[in-house]
Amino acid sequence: MAMRNDFETSVILDSLAYGVLAIDLDYNITFFNRAAERITGVPREQAVGRKCHEVMRFGICGEACAFARTLEGRECVIDKRVSLTVADGEVLPVGLKAGVLYDQDGQAFGGVETFRDLSAMELPRRLAATDSHYDIISRDAGVLRILQFVPDIAASGSNVLIEGPSGSGKELFARAIHGASERAEGKFVAVNCGALPDNLLESELFGYVKGAFTDARRDKPGRFAAANGGTIFLDEIGDVSPAVQVKLLRVIQEREYEPLGTNHSVKVNARIIAATNKPLKDLMVARKFREDLYYRLNVVNLKLPSLAERREDIPLLAEHFVSVFNDRTSKTITGFSDEAMRLLREYSFPGNIRELENVVEYAFVICKSGAILPEHLPLSLRSPVVAFVAGSPLEDAELVALKAALAANDGKRGETARSLGVHKATLWRKMRKHGLL
Repeated sequence: MAMRNDFETSVILDSLAYGVLAIDLDYNITFFNRAAERITGVPREQAVGRKCHEVMRFGICGEACAFARTLEGRECVIDKRVSLTVADGEVLPVGLKAGVLYDQDGQAFGGVETFRDLSAMELPRRLAATDSHYDIISRDAGVLRILQFVPDIAASGSNVLIEGPSGSGKELFARAIHGASERAEGKFVAVNCGALPDNLLESELFGYVKGAFTDARRDKPGRFAAANGGTIFLDEIGDVSPAVQVKLLRVIQEREYEPLGTNHSVKVNARIIAATNKPLKDLMVARKFREDLYYRLNVVNLKLPSLAERREDIPLLAEHFVSVFNDRTSKTITGFSDEAMRLLREYSFPGNIRELENVVEYAFVICKSGAILPEHLPLSLRSPVVAFVAGSPLEDAELVALKAALAANDGKRGETARSLGVHKATLWRKMRKHGLL
């Protein structure tokens, strides 16, 4: 039974995104998960049985060995930032955690180290160095696929419709398209169509002439005039009334519009990028959105995923916002503790990236220095989560893996078991063991 449990645990640990290795008291590696293989470039069969320092070339190996210091009780190593030299000679920044393994009699028989690759946190700077218009941070395959086509979309000059939930970064993608286009020297003008009533939206978009209405004491150009030669971004286009939709359709078809208070048409050369968090096709069926306008706007369609659908980006974005708020507040917050990051990864983020940014800003208000801990996070992130009971580092890692897999599969046990590569009965037993039932 013990052998079977060890096998099941190793299967679950292999599903983790960060490296896990176990060693005996002679510093021989006894376990090496798949992420450890990927990060170090060393195959498992070449790692197991060798001395730890021969495989894991941490910058603190030797007198400052994390396991040795933990075993001797001199230091508790939790998310320590160190360097790691991998197989091809590249030096990576990693976050390291070390713990001691004890048997049932309380005797130490080895140790475990977990480490996560922090190099992806340099992605914002790499993107900026490559193209200053790409202020989009992601390693999600779907998002990166969209970014791959941004230059082609930008060069086409076609109208674009960006669909996605609120806070998912629609304006960032619109700015990226504008910045990569021939219109980059022109203005990027953003209009939140859902924030203004009809009469104000119409005058905001098309402008007005003196005397068009009470208090119109002078001519005022609209947003389309400001975007001439550039790009106009119509956010929340699904909230536009039918009357304004008709006028937008004319702008697209004729490339001209009439300011309020005049019958004279004004020519405009502005690219239109629209965005919505509502299903426009459903609005068309309900006769709340014009079919002809929809197809004029929807020449190129981009569908952005929610943050819950790109969970691997949560640590990346969170650390990016830490850097942003460090600069903004002149603080020196080092990042998130393992527990705080676990809470972030398990939270559903209904407000998407915007909510994550707000969470980090909240943490900066509460946290004075050092790492952001669970108590520095809003209560909404902490209350729905099952209380964490500390066990051995391997048990802790198994619990994190189980919760992450359950969250990724919306709590569906069958799908969770398949994603982890274990039987449903095994998953049920592990969930009961960790108090997840």
